[in-house]
Amino acid sequence: FFFPILINCIDLFLPRVNNMSYWFLPGSLILLMFSLFMDKGSGTGWTLYPPLMIDGQPGRSTDLVIFSLHFSGISSISSGINFLSTCHEMRLEVKTLEIMSLFVWCLIITVFLLVLSLPVLASGITMGLSDRNFNTGFFDSNMGGNILMFQHLFWFFGHPEVYVLIAPAFGLVSMVMVLLSSKKDLYGRKGM
Repeated sequence: FFFPILINCIDLFLPRVNNMSYWFLPGSLILLMFSLFMDKGSGTGWTLYPPLMIDGQPGRSTDLVIFSLHFSGISSISSGINFLSTCHEMRLEVKTLEIMSLFVWCLIITVFLLVLSLPVLASGITMGLSDRNFNTGFFDSNMGGNILMFQHLFWFFGHPEVYVLIAPAFGLVSMVMVLLSSKKDLYGRKGM
């Protein structure tokens, strides 16, 4: 909502992609809710631990959780690409990145981190889904796979996710500080 206003444009660059990314989220939530009521829910934990994801949960609830994460990831990646393309294509030529608020900068960095890290998570959970249903051996040590590979893929996603969650808050606080103090620039902005 704030992003187009802050860069002085009317709407996002790709409004239909924005609409599609919005409507993927309820589908993701519905799949996640259905997974709670199938086979007593998915018991893989929040990290989708591979031994539990592959062998420990034989029902379809874990598959629904994985598909739900795919839908959510598609939504986040498409809206992130939409934000980046909006910032690149629709901002006014006089409004360079140096003049924009730190909140816009933090959103750009956040979206960039999301677009880079979410496909890695998607590939890891897709490998887990294929191990569950198609008898591949990505994470099964008996078939030559490596259980720790999923942990590396997950933490490649997880470490940038921390910054994805906190960077917009830092940008919003800095923007509010500038507005409430009636200053033109935030202290130390030129040094940053």
